[in-house]
Amino acid sequence: MTVRRTPDPRGLAAVTFALLLALGGCGSGSGSGDDTGAASAAPSAPAATGTGPYPSPSGPGEATPLPTATPGTPRVDVPRPADVDQRDADAVARGALTVLWTFDTVTDSGPHDAGVRAADAGWLTPAYARRLRGHQPRSVPGAQWREWAGHRAATDVTLERAPDAAIPPDTVTEAWRQWAVTASPHGSDRWTGEPTTVVAYVRLTRAAAGQAWRVADVAVR
Repeated sequence: MTVRRTPDPRGLAAVTFALLLALGGCGSGSGSGDDTGAASAAPSAPAATGTGPYPSPSGPGEATPLPTATPGTPRVDVPRPADVDQRDADAVARGALTVLWTFDTVTDSGPHDAGVRAADAGWLTPAYARRLRGHQPRSVPGAQWREWAGHRAATDVTLERAPDAAIPPDTVTEAWRQWAVTASPHGSDRWTGEPTTVVAYVRLTRAAAGQAWRVADVAVR
């Protein structure tokens, strides 16, 4: 689902990454079979909603999960903070989003592992990393993940800058970026699934000029 109304980035500072809701299959169902995670926003801001590449929630008759995979390094190469200029907000935002949307059904037990990877790699602020690590999925991965896992699929991630005049200008310690993120699942049996694209608003912070940027929040629509 695409929300045509553009949220005010100033109000999105309190928005929680919508993947947090959808990771455990607890998004607000859209009736289409895809996950729809509704991110919470500050009362003065319009709500940000998004349909992401994360799997759909489990429904009736889907109580039996696939065997749990052992989380590890995905077969798809993902960037590390050391691979980019960490004083460049664009580079840090791009790297973090790539990791957050890179899923591998062979090495991951669910999409939550991508958030943990981003946290462990050092892309995120300590507070945001704690939120992603601490999230406990409340159900098994849903039908979309099961389909991907049946093909031993992993996602390729591509990003395109999506400028927005509503995004405030950078300050010394805060920056906002907006990217269109496309995740395309590819199976080891040469199966290719439907790509999914979301628009991600990224808030980055740092302690002082010249220091490394870190991702403090991500909101999607």
